[in-house]
Amino acid sequence: MPSASSLPRPIAISLGDPAGIGPEVIAKAWDAREREALPPFFVVGDARAFAQVWQGPVRLIGDPLEAEAAFGDALPCLQVSEAGEIVPGQPSLDGARCAFQSLEAATGLVRAESASALVTAPISKSQLAQVGFTHPGQTEFVAERCGVSRGNVVMMLAGPSLRVVPLTIHIPYTEVPEALTATLIRSRALATARGLKRLFGIERPRLAMAGLNPHAGENGLLGDEEQTLITPVLDQLREEGLDISGPHSPDALFTPRARALYDAALCCYHDQALIPIKALDFDEGVNITLGLPIVRTSPDHGTAFDLAGKDQAHPGAMIAAIRMAQQAELNRRAWVDPCLPS
Repeated sequence: MPSASSLPRPIAISLGDPAGIGPEVIAKAWDAREREALPPFFVVGDARAFAQVWQGPVRLIGDPLEAEAAFGDALPCLQVSEAGEIVPGQPSLDGARCAFQSLEAATGLVRAESASALVTAPISKSQLAQVGFTHPGQTEFVAERCGVSRGNVVMMLAGPSLRVVPLTIHIPYTEVPEALTATLIRSRALATARGLKRLFGIERPRLAMAGLNPHAGENGLLGDEEQTLITPVLDQLREEGLDISGPHSPDALFTPRARALYDAALCCYHDQALIPIKALDFDEGVNITLGLPIVRTSPDHGTAFDLAGKDQAHPGAMIAAIRMAQQAELNRRAWVDPCLPS
């Protein structure tokens, strides 16, 4: 019988771009499986990608059910596509197609409950765009496959020291003020609180909201978005019972004393969120998607083509993504939605 800390099925890891560091960090995570007490996992993709960067054992499996038995002796791999000629550091369109098919297959396996959770290795968005991938990133693709609209999923970056949610993501800074709306702030705050309860087991989440402007606007001297937009939304959320503070001066929100007062910080734009999380937790940062019916995590780094094939890639973020996927799925299974009848 599975223990309270075990999952009923192994975790599925999509290969990512085979020419990036994905194969290397996955292989190194398998090498560290006992030391890090990692749950069983298997890779979906082209097994040949590992031979280019690793001398360890790989075992082809035909079904996710075979992964757990193989995991102790070899890295299980479910072959779904061939990536053509694989040269570390040299992305190709065949490799991009492999990454696309790997992501699609791994997502389907988790949705079908053949795997417990999904971990996605890094992809190249520019390469994928050339092979018919029309989504901004993996988050939006997984959301669509799960039947969830883009507006209802939240990208959280989480590490041992900090959790952050960027309210706007991959847009130019000049477009941020217009994109930052009351509806967006409200929906992201509520989804973050729900995600902290459901996936992190935090019963009463504490949120903190960063201001948009330096010194949170300095009472309107350096910008008035805090007074005209952010504060009214936060006041309404507090009236509804949400524990949310702010808007805070962004330059003071990530100090050790400040971080002790909240469970997650809402940030107005991409770099406001990602600079502190990468500065504090670069080797253990995880991208986790909130709002999905499944658990999906990813290491918070890219393909790093310049490092591929040089045995220099650090597996810490991949190990953290696997561990967080395990714990989030256990929390999800234990969580009782108070909105549903008992």
